[in-house]
Amino acid sequence: MREGSATAYHLAQVNMAHALAPLDDPLLADFMAKLDEINALADRSPGFVWRLQSESGNATDIDVSPDPRLLINLSVWDSLESLFGYVYRSGHAEVMRRRREWFERMSGPYVALWWVPAGHRPGVEEALARLEILKRDGPTPRAFTFKQHFPSPSGRGGDLTEREVEEARCT
Repeated sequence: MREGSATAYHLAQVNMAHALAPLDDPLLADFMAKLDEINALADRSPGFVWRLQSESGNATDIDVSPDPRLLINLSVWDSLESLFGYVYRSGHAEVMRRRREWFERMSGPYVALWWVPAGHRPGVEEALARLEILKRDGPTPRAFTFKQHFPSPSGRGGDLTEREVEEARCT
């Protein structure tokens, strides 16, 4: 976990996924085998600040609904560009390409981004509320996407190139 940052705001992200099977099912064996590696990659990625995790070191055992196959990923980054680099330009991109092998196609928004004051650690309820805002209102400064993003309240950290936005559309 990295605490120091020169910016007044950080970027929070939530990503929900519904597994095709229980986590101990052979169908998810490859995903589960990669999870620690991908989390470690996030932890050492430029701009990483924090991620939700239990004592197990990941968030797969954090209950977000009565359905145990509904998983949450919640993290904080120092900028939109840092998160984008991790998601689309690191080893994480391989996992993204294979997600249909392990997860159902979600109806409605399953990823939301929003700015938080530096030092704030969003909880599950806050993250679920941001997904609901995105579903209800579409992208706004309160909840947005890589494709339709907003700068931080300090005016920094929201400048993806057109090529990067197109890259996000293709996934």
